Amino acid sequence: MPPPGPGTGGPEIWEQQQRSFAAWLSEIPKPIGVMATNDLMGQQLLEACQRLSIKVPEEVAVVGGANSAGQAAVFLAETAQRVHMLIRSGGLSSTMSRYLISRIDAHPRIVQHTRTEIVALEGNGHPERVAWRSGRNGPVETQNVRHVFTMTGAEPSTKWLTGCLSLDDKGFVKTGPALTPDDLVHWPLRRQPYLLETSLPGVLAVGDVRSGSTKRVASAVGEGSIAVATVHQVLAD
Repeated sequence: MPPPGPGTGGPEIWEQQQRSFAAWLSEIPKPIGVMATNDLMGQQLLEACQRLSIKVPEEVAVVGGANSAGQAAVFLAETAQRVHMLIRSGGLSSTMSRYLISRIDAHPRIVQHTRTEIVALEGNGHPERVAWRSGRNGPVETQNVRHVFTMTGAEPSTKWLTGCLSLDDKGFVKTGPALTPDDLVHWPLRRQPYLLETSLPGVLAVGDVRSGSTKRVASAVGEGSIAVATVHQVLAD
């Protein structure tokens, strides 16, 4: 059977003759610790795309200080009236590529708020106001911002695998060389696990959910190709 499509929120498993499995596991955005955020985020994402695509002059906020946040800010600044970058650290130099920092610094519609965290997100069915604080004891600033994009990383949806596969301390699935002797205590085969193989023979982990993987689309696609070849190796064993 072919691999199921993405976005189901749970395990998506491609079965090959009941002897080898390649699993695509979803991730969820890290929470930003604001009351009612989860209720408002889904609706605002759709509305933001609709409004920004027709160049409605609105202000938006991007939460985060790594490359994904920088790329989002530069993209949104092409249509938004103003982009507020809410950065928890003291700057971008340690978390973002230089070329992105240069573009952000030079863009007249991107405003950087360092050492800043959201403290409230208000609205009726969708975000209408955002409040943030700069500095531990700084004043709270409230803006009429309807669109908030959180680029704060993601957490793997792998709790259901605890006790079944070996996970690292952040919950990502360990494979191949990342598996320690303790992880392989119950490994039944003479050979060592393949590059994308987990602590359970014939079960592979691919893409962002894999411990130590490069979190990029191109890398995930490449690992998918390797997984296909590995499945054939496992079936030939």
